[in-house]
Amino acid sequence: MSPEERRAFGARVAQLRKSRGLKQEQLAAAISRTASWVSQVERGVQPVVRLDVLQLLANGLGVSVQTLRPEAPSPAVPALSTADRSNDLDLVRLSLSGHPALDLLLGESLLPEDPDLDGLAVAVQDLWDLTHSARFAELSTAIADVMPQLERASRTAAPAARPAVHILLSQAYQAVAAAFVRQDEADAAWVAADRAVQAAEKSGQPLHVCAGIYRLAHAFVRLQRLDQAEHAAGGAVAALRSYVSTTDPPPEALSVLGALHLVLALAAARAGQRDRARNELDNARAVAARLGEDRNDFHLEFGPTNVEIQAVSTAVELGDAGEALDLGHRIDAGRLSPERRSRLLVDLGRAHAQRRHLGEALDCLLRAEELAPENVRAHVAARETIRELILVAGRSAPPELVKLAKRTNAAG
Repeated sequence: MSPEERRAFGARVAQLRKSRGLKQEQLAAAISRTASWVSQVERGVQPVVRLDVLQLLANGLGVSVQTLRPEAPSPAVPALSTADRSNDLDLVRLSLSGHPALDLLLGESLLPEDPDLDGLAVAVQDLWDLTHSARFAELSTAIADVMPQLERASRTAAPAARPAVHILLSQAYQAVAAAFVRQDEADAAWVAADRAVQAAEKSGQPLHVCAGIYRLAHAFVRLQRLDQAEHAAGGAVAALRSYVSTTDPPPEALSVLGALHLVLALAAARAGQRDRARNELDNARAVAARLGEDRNDFHLEFGPTNVEIQAVSTAVELGDAGEALDLGHRIDAGRLSPERRSRLLVDLGRAHAQRRHLGEALDCLLRAEELAPENVRAHVAARETIRELILVAGRSAPPELVKLAKRTNAAG
């Protein structure tokens, strides 16, 4: 899809939306996307190339696919309903498809290039800022620009510069993996995390490899492949325990070790293994106490505060709502990212819902949405909780809850 075609398509979408009296926010809610994504489509920034996404957009506008794109084939399967899950990372998914730099492999040998490492480092940090603030539509556009530069530099940079490039490439793929997990696209997260691990190994930085394995384990948990999560994270933990057995280990090693214990706790909780989940939380607490502070090594945000946030999530997974609420109301998460604070509020909302505290649950979910709107709208457990609250409240559901359900596509 050329830039001109994208702009023409976007103008057609905008015209149809306005003719139906819809705001961008209303169309976005109807198709389980975000207003930012709709805006980028209409401006010709975000391409719509997948037929299923095109069908979803057509459904939201109340038109046929051919009205949006006359050359599009008629669907061979029933149209997707607006209840089908979707997200804002299609452009990133496309960037993971195929080889990232095939033209370089097929072309003539290139002379070494001098990449702008400082500029690339700033760009990768921007990717993480977008991920932590759950601004996934903007992340999608940024990735499409940055990733080809990094992939090219990893192959054309002078040998002395390549380790630094591979670190940045690994960090970028980790940001992608984290975003895909939060948007419930765990298969794509698996691919991104695996590429992060490979790039980190080429850099010669083993702790970055371990951080990539953490992202990989989270993808496995989301896929319900709990044995694979345990194998990946457990193997990394075993190796790191020996590495940090010295009297003065680097804090970065403690950060990634503690984070891996937390993902093992999550996997155990999803498997209903109560004792093992609590044991892994205790292991993480011991590492956090040794670390002595909240840090953000490898963008893991590991430290004493994050351990307790994970303890809340684990208690919710195990159905221990009272414990989750007792732990959660003692946590001061003000210094953590909006995404992490939003996640805590979602878990507290889930705990209140388990206790049938409708007002308190709604308050937590609304505050979570205020912090990171896209995070709540993409959070499967958050949407399930909102649906449950709607069912429990029935006709007496407060207007704020009904509106939240519509914004998150949890009404049906």
